[in-house]
Amino acid sequence: MTDQRVLDWLLDSDPALRWQVERDLAGAGPDVWQATKARVATEGFGARLLAEQGDDGQWAGGAFFPAGFFGSPEADEPGQPWVATTWVLKDLREWGVDAATLTGTADKLAANSRWEYEDLPYWGGEVDVCINSYTLASGAWLGADVSRLVGWFPEHRLADGGWNCEAEEGDSVRSSFHSTLNAARGILAYERITGDTSMRDARHGGEEYLLSRRLMFRATTGQPVGDFVSRFVYPNRHRYSALTALDHFRDVSLVEKTVPDPRLSEAVELVRAARQADGTWLQTTPLPGRTWFDVDVPERQPSRWLTLIGTRVLDWWDAAA
Repeated sequence: MTDQRVLDWLLDSDPALRWQVERDLAGAGPDVWQATKARVATEGFGARLLAEQGDDGQWAGGAFFPAGFFGSPEADEPGQPWVATTWVLKDLREWGVDAATLTGTADKLAANSRWEYEDLPYWGGEVDVCINSYTLASGAWLGADVSRLVGWFPEHRLADGGWNCEAEEGDSVRSSFHSTLNAARGILAYERITGDTSMRDARHGGEEYLLSRRLMFRATTGQPVGDFVSRFVYPNRHRYSALTALDHFRDVSLVEKTVPDPRLSEAVELVRAARQADGTWLQTTPLPGRTWFDVDVPERQPSRWLTLIGTRVLDWWDAAA
């Protein structure tokens, strides 16, 4: 049960976040949260990002990186810029913007946007698993032809069940927590939008890879896979954490009408332990790189986004228990 003070604080937020609070925590009816969701395209974060779209359908003139990035001083800075087309579409989709707001964008990107990797056409994806997962989900959302990617994901699973962005270059034969979660999230989003479950077995295989490691541990040693597991951050972009993984498994449970897998319990307790006495979760170090604008707080400050996600994960787990 969310403390009323925390709930009021969460509701005092941008429509991109508020509608999810209303739906997932406040128990508001569809007429309430859907009305708030409709405001995302015209107010706040969503409207600001939409206003930055170029006439060619892209943001910042590029697919994954802004135009002119390579060879610029920015390319030598930590992280990467988060302002190009792929990242903006991911945000707008996850914030709940209606695809009709972007009518014509899929065609414009098909005509004008090419991947920085080998100049490949946008909706066909490229070789990076995480990039392809975002493209699959955003293409389904905008009604683009992503049929190549529907075949690509099952074909590029590794023998241990998951995916790894480094595998395509021959640098790894083991799956990555980051890549596998991103692939599973992209496939689930595609399923929810299109109703096509042809990749469900592949998704389940990736999810089993994570579950067999209890979302946090190496299969070889049983030790934590890395500090990133407990470093909760919003926006997480591509980065794995136990919180992001649990939010995905909550989505799976709601879509497939299944109960939580007991192997999630240690990750749940990690998330519970990170909750502050006032019911909030704190931001860790934001990922470095240029953004259009800030959508969350600086490090060590209470984060509305993380508090929304952490609360709904624990509510889901505790209700099932």
